[in-house]
Amino acid sequence: MSFYEELQQLTWAEQSALQSTPIIRKAMSGQATLGQYVAFLTQAYHHVKHTVPLLMACGARLSDDKEWLREGIAHYIEEEIGHQEWILNDIAACGVDADSVRHGQPGFATELMVAYAYDTISRGNPVGFFGMVHVLEGTSIQLATNAAAVLQQSLGLPDKAFSYLHSHGSLDLQHVSFFRDLVNRLDLYEDKACLVHCAKAVFRLYGDIFRSLDVVQ
Repeated sequence: MSFYEELQQLTWAEQSALQSTPIIRKAMSGQATLGQYVAFLTQAYHHVKHTVPLLMACGARLSDDKEWLREGIAHYIEEEIGHQEWILNDIAACGVDADSVRHGQPGFATELMVAYAYDTISRGNPVGFFGMVHVLEGTSIQLATNAAAVLQQSLGLPDKAFSYLHSHGSLDLQHVSFFRDLVNRLDLYEDKACLVHCAKAVFRLYGDIFRSLDVVQ
């Protein structure tokens, strides 16, 4: 069994818990409100804007023997630059002032997830950050495209309100293949263990973001 396959097995329970959150079930069944969709995009903006800084911080902390992983991070950075602006464009297409989101504060659950990622890199093992990558990209593939289609139909919004979800559903298919090849090259137990630990934690923290949306009208 490859490490990527092992990672999926070891985090299956946490992944299932995330996918069973009430707001995700509502979104997939066309019951989510416009307010909840905008709230999701708002929190997405406040964590996605940290993607490139987190990748840069991770790359800077890697040891010289992981230059191959640093090169992989450079690829990710090139792919991820500017995605937070897509989210703001979607928010504007929903009729909401995007600048109020840009200059606003994240919800506590979002702030905590981002802080955990920075802490993993700076205080723990920077390889662990790829556990967060696994959570966010894997979730995008499984939920983004289907949720976007259902939400667009139920909310009656234009295509330009779903650029983030539409793009990540397809784009992350390529990213997960790239991610799989990267993590399968890891050979140290401590790197693998830290990555799994981070993934388990981020599944829970990301789930808390979705759970916080359920109270939005």
